Amino acid sequence: MPARHAMSTAADAGHRIVPHTADLRLEAWGPTRERCAAEAVRALVGSFADLEAAQPVGTRERAVVATSDSDLLVAVLDEIIYHLDTARELPSRAEVTATPEGARLRFEAVDIAGAVLIGPVPKAVSLHELRFEPTLDGWCCSVTVDV
Repeated sequence: MPARHAMSTAADAGHRIVPHTADLRLEAWGPTRERCAAEAVRALVGSFADLEAAQPVGTRERAVVATSDSDLLVAVLDEIIYHLDTARELPSRAEVTATPEGARLRFEAVDIAGAVLIGPVPKAVSLHELRFEPTLDGWCCSVTVDV
């Protein structure tokens, strides 16, 4: 996971892409489970698309059903990949909120046509070496994505 500095606080959140043979490996962290999942969305999208010039086309909401923390992370990322495939839209901002059934994923969508593709488009989330867990100062995840 990310190196923590002595000055870091529980409010810290972020993500990074780490080297991985043939696939995409991302790590994310945040003060809560939901913020960490939202950071994973940012990492996923940022790994292959530059949205700086893309124009928002609306806000989308999706219910995500999950029975475990790992299921929640996979379901959120799978929903983003599915939405890209079916609606040709990407989230420029994402918010994950806990619900009794799992989570609500809400994001500001942009049309993929307005994005600059900078890497391979993700195809699926792998369960191999998946981690999504609490830490001393928040939550962290590590996930491999097939591209």
